[in-house]
Amino acid sequence: MRKIILFMMVSLDGYVEGVDHDLSWHNVDGEFNEFAAKQMSEAGTILFGRKTYQLMENYWPSKSGLEDDRIVANLMNTTPKVVFSHSLEKVVETNIWKNVTLVKNNITEKIQQVKQENEKDIFVLGSNNLCVSLLEHNLLDEVRLMVNPIVIGEGTPLFLGIKTRQNLTLATTRVFNNGNVLLTYNR
Repeated sequence: MRKIILFMMVSLDGYVEGVDHDLSWHNVDGEFNEFAAKQMSEAGTILFGRKTYQLMENYWPSKSGLEDDRIVANLMNTTPKVVFSHSLEKVVETNIWKNVTLVKNNITEKIQQVKQENEKDIFVLGSNNLCVSLLEHNLLDEVRLMVNPIVIGEGTPLFLGIKTRQNLTLATTRVFNNGNVLLTYNR
């Protein structure tokens, strides 16, 4: 059965991004890139909130994104993407950045539709506000947290704004050679 899976990078002190959306602390290497490529190849659709979407749309089609990891870049650029935003007026597709749909309301209905239409899992990448909303509406099936061995001191806390208790069960762990630890939780 298709699952809706959240994937987030998080610092050891619980931040998903630094000040001014800084992600330079992400601990990536060849092993991580292989993991990311495998994970992205399993995605039928990617769900984004506005902020993360705008960061991704500026990075992955760029020369830097394409040079950093061509396999992940190709998957990010071509996999269908759904952006949930009340403030965005439109999304723009290019010959590189493709298959983008903007949803401004009826989030729950759209997610159920995407889940029914997909033969592969649906990934939520980053997007703290969207993640909180999905958790509170019981729409996430799995949470994957990649804990980076770094303390950044300030930024956006993981699940900022959550109002209801969420009970998760640890399913698996994986330790990477660079010190990252992947924690996978089920609902």
